Amino acid sequence: MEKFSKVSSTAIPLDRANVDTDQIVPKQFLKLVQRTGFGKFLFYDWRFDQDGKQKPDFVLNDPTYSDSHILLAGENFGSGSSREHAAWALKDYGLDVIIAPSFADIFYNNCFKNGILPISLPGNLVDDLMQTKSAIEVDLESQTIRYDSRTIPFAIDEGRKKTLLEGLDDIAVTLQYEDRITSYEKSHAL
Repeated sequence: MEKFSKVSSTAIPLDRANVDTDQIVPKQFLKLVQRTGFGKFLFYDWRFDQDGKQKPDFVLNDPTYSDSHILLAGENFGSGSSREHAAWALKDYGLDVIIAPSFADIFYNNCFKNGILPISLPGNLVDDLMQTKSAIEVDLESQTIRYDSRTIPFAIDEGRKKTLLEGLDDIAVTLQYEDRITSYEKSHAL
């Protein structure tokens, strides 16, 4: 996993609540066995019509947001099934930060496991962020969001912060204890 420290970009305002994982990446695209390649299927049913042509009224199809790394959403983002593919699709599309008033628990955990920073903020602050057209800077080290001469702090568990800053997935975290694991195995050998 790549180290995460700071992201600065325009933010995609997906002003929808209760976006579930079936909408993030529809079930018919879950056939891939690797974590990459899912970005093209992100919000597929909202982005494309039945002929596979882009729907001009969907926000991800707006060229203004083609280089965005931040997604803004309504409450209860990532609800529904527990598929990790949803986080894979968001990351593969290029999104590093998701800001919403609330997240489904399993989806929230899957974000951290895949190098995505989910930030919970009060609804009025998310609404305000959705109105800005300027770049938004998210600084994990200082736990701040900066935009339009404003600075908003956000909370994050210290352990999760550390894993993102150091680019550690679950296996890398475990490998930090390799000496202790080896010592234990030697002392308990049959």
